[in-house]
Amino acid sequence: MTPPETPPRRRGRPPRAEAGDGPGARERIVAAARAEFAERGYDGASIRAVAKGAGVDPALVHHYFGPKERLFAAAVEAGLAPALAAAAALPEGGRDDVGERMTRFVLGLWEDPATREPLLAVVRSAVANETAAAVFRELVTDRLMLPVAGLLGVADARLRAELAAAQLVGTAMLRYVIKVEPLASVGFETVVARAAAAVRAHLTG
Repeated sequence: MTPPETPPRRRGRPPRAEAGDGPGARERIVAAARAEFAERGYDGASIRAVAKGAGVDPALVHHYFGPKERLFAAAVEAGLAPALAAAAALPEGGRDDVGERMTRFVLGLWEDPATREPLLAVVRSAVANETAAAVFRELVTDRLMLPVAGLLGVADARLRAELAAAQLVGTAMLRYVIKVEPLASVGFETVVARAAAAVRAHLTG
């Protein structure tokens, strides 16, 4: 007797039992994606590896997020959104000490393990991939430089804010990514004090 043919599998959301779907599945996917992008960068990460890390079927990742670039954006946004929302408050303290506040805010994101991982995902990916670079530009420009530039009230405010951001990105790369000594090991307050002087010079000097 000829066994019945197995019907072809339809695209879209996989069966629940097979997919690993259920409460918290979306959050597990985002967390796994953040870890995967941080470790391997955008080009090295794969939907299959993210699905394995989250304990779900790859089809469920596609169902929730679509292509890899949307998964990347979602992972970064989920990790950094609360902290970046706080960047809007930077201008509220006035112009006089904005250099120190900007320095403490940016380096504080790197100091906190909860926000360091999505930042690593962006930085490691942005170096080699334009999709990731676009996400990084949006984060730095819209969420950090423009609010600060609007506070300065000078003709070259955008350039000053960009130079200040470059100072902080460079400091963060050497301390948290490349881990150059003694910068990688010196106390946080020491780094803030030294870096803030340079940032203040760019912004208001």
